[in-house]
Amino acid sequence: MAAVCTEILLDSFPSIDDELLHYLTGILNGGSEDFHCYGDLHDAIGDVLGGMDEEQSEADVQELCERLYHAMRGDGPASTSPTHKVLSMPVHLGKLVENMTDKMEDNKSIWMMRKENVSQVDQRKLEKAEAKLKQKQGKRSDCDTPTRELTNGDLLNNASASQQVNRKDARLEASGNNRSYDIRIENFDIAYGDLCLLKCADVILSYGRRYGFVGRNGKGKTTLLRMISSGHLRIPSHISILHVEQEVVGDDTVAVQSVLESDEVREGLLKEEREITAQLNSSSPGGDSTLSTRLSEIYSALEAIEADKAPARASMILAGLGFSPEMQRMTTKEFSGGWRMRLALARALFAKPDLLLLDEPTNMLDMKAIIWLENYLQTWPTTILVVSHDREFLNTVATDILHLHSQKIDSYKGDFEMFVKTRTDRLKNQIKEYEAQKQYRDHIQVFIDRFRYNANRASQVQSKLKLLGKLPEIKPLEKEMEVVLRFGEVPKLSPPILQLDELDFHYAKEKPIFKNVCVSASMDSRICVVGDNGAGKTTLLKILLGDLEPVSGIRHVHRNLKIGYFSQHHVDQLDMNLSCVEVLAAKCPGWTTERYRHQLGAFGVTGDLALRPVVSLSGGQKSRVAFSVMDIAKPNFFILDEPTNHLDMETIEALGKALNKFQGGVILVSHDERLIRMICKELWVCGNGTVKSLEGGFDEYRKLVQTELAAQS
Repeated sequence: MAAVCTEILLDSFPSIDDELLHYLTGILNGGSEDFHCYGDLHDAIGDVLGGMDEEQSEADVQELCERLYHAMRGDGPASTSPTHKVLSMPVHLGKLVENMTDKMEDNKSIWMMRKENVSQVDQRKLEKAEAKLKQKQGKRSDCDTPTRELTNGDLLNNASASQQVNRKDARLEASGNNRSYDIRIENFDIAYGDLCLLKCADVILSYGRRYGFVGRNGKGKTTLLRMISSGHLRIPSHISILHVEQEVVGDDTVAVQSVLESDEVREGLLKEEREITAQLNSSSPGGDSTLSTRLSEIYSALEAIEADKAPARASMILAGLGFSPEMQRMTTKEFSGGWRMRLALARALFAKPDLLLLDEPTNMLDMKAIIWLENYLQTWPTTILVVSHDREFLNTVATDILHLHSQKIDSYKGDFEMFVKTRTDRLKNQIKEYEAQKQYRDHIQVFIDRFRYNANRASQVQSKLKLLGKLPEIKPLEKEMEVVLRFGEVPKLSPPILQLDELDFHYAKEKPIFKNVCVSASMDSRICVVGDNGAGKTTLLKILLGDLEPVSGIRHVHRNLKIGYFSQHHVDQLDMNLSCVEVLAAKCPGWTTERYRHQLGAFGVTGDLALRPVVSLSGGQKSRVAFSVMDIAKPNFFILDEPTNHLDMETIEALGKALNKFQGGVILVSHDERLIRMICKELWVCGNGTVKSLEGGFDEYRKLVQTELAAQS
């Protein structure tokens, strides 16, 4: 059958393309059950056949479809195909009408064909229709069941990557002789659904360099890190990768042991050493010499990797990240999610992979831990790719900056300040080059337009046209939209606004957290709260909010005070399956969609972004939605707990400007040095059971922290 159909097609279209021939024969071979007459076949492939040869008329195409149908069925003319009937005598229509009533049932004329014969139901088509109907009903029932919460794994499944692989590198990789630790990911694309994040981008990482990865929220930085760590983008197989993204699983493993287990080589050698020692102890003296030889090799390998120093190194890393000696002896299930993320970071630092991928590592750290991490990473021996929006952190750690914009990644040498300077100069030069070439093009175009129809200047016009075509095309620079955040206007309140007098607080009497605390804030306050983890910063905020009652002392609050509270916990509590507009509607029902979108637009959530599910947003975009939810109640005093987590640098700067313009008071806990310097007029330091206002501001506090770290080391 297939050979006959192929022969018919080749006979009708001798120059048919091989791919098109393969496509048509595939339809014919697999469609014998779907085509019940050559009319069905004509509906399926008639347009394709007609477009292959303009000389073929519609009748020729129908005839060809009929031949293909019979060849496909392997029989004579199909009974279901439409036929033309030739009348043997004239038909008198008037008599037919007169006798219509009497002869309706017996009349076999083609003019009076009974309706039931025309519309007979094809059983196979009916079965297919019923199957489709059941399938649709099944989908509807699936929609009626509770929806599963989307996760980062779903996001990774929705994201896709394509990459052009260098043949030379592929051959080298296949031979197993690739010993280079440099990473080249060239000419790759990344898309999330229909949204293209990166197009024809290149990432080149030299071994031993520390790369800061910056760019606006939602542009694809985290997605790129996930694509690298998951293997969607190919890198040499001998390079080990560790992506700090998920917190450590809570179990009965002690914190120090959890860090030690991240070194798989050391753990494997120790396990083998225990097994061989047990075998030698159970056997007779002078037994298997092979085991003794292997045991000596294991001891040499352990000595080479300095396995005896590993516990001290693990303890040092944990201490630098804020784990006290008591906490290091706790099991991982006893820690909160934030501390488990610190454990994951400690495991990565201890394992020392060839490529370390960090995504906002400073989000869960206090100032002391950030300064320690900055100092520790400056001596890091392998390659680091870190997404961060902390300018001071990047200035200290990064040797190079990768900037993601306009679906491309540009590389810059130097720290973040050098990147800003170099990029500013580069943009100025590109603007000058664009304007110069545009002026030159316009000058040539004026000449062409002036003498286009002048016969004497025809050769010159043609020459100018060729010159214009050879000029390289320079596109105008795409300027990134300025980020603007706007908090609502609020009326001024007369003092006192918020005050704590001689306040004491503890969860357990033997461990007092605050003793005799006296602080106050006004509508003009811009206060930053700093201190070590566990010093009571979040507890202080909850006392100010009224969520915790003091053991003794008084909390004075203005009767018209309306506090807006923001924390990372609120961001995590957003319903991930709702759109941004639906999140606001759930918080404040009764508004119009335009009003919800206007509220979101005040925080940079505009256009289609407002209609996307929250789970598909980046961390910074989720924070903007949380800001919008907080502001919808029109509070006149803000208490903010780490508001800069996941925000890009432009948004952090916009947040600082918006808080300065805000007419109410602000108390915040933050580790972002730039934001603190932008807005804070007063610094509260939590520690040793007190809250003190520090003279000298943030510079003085940083000096105190560095002095403590120097004393510990």
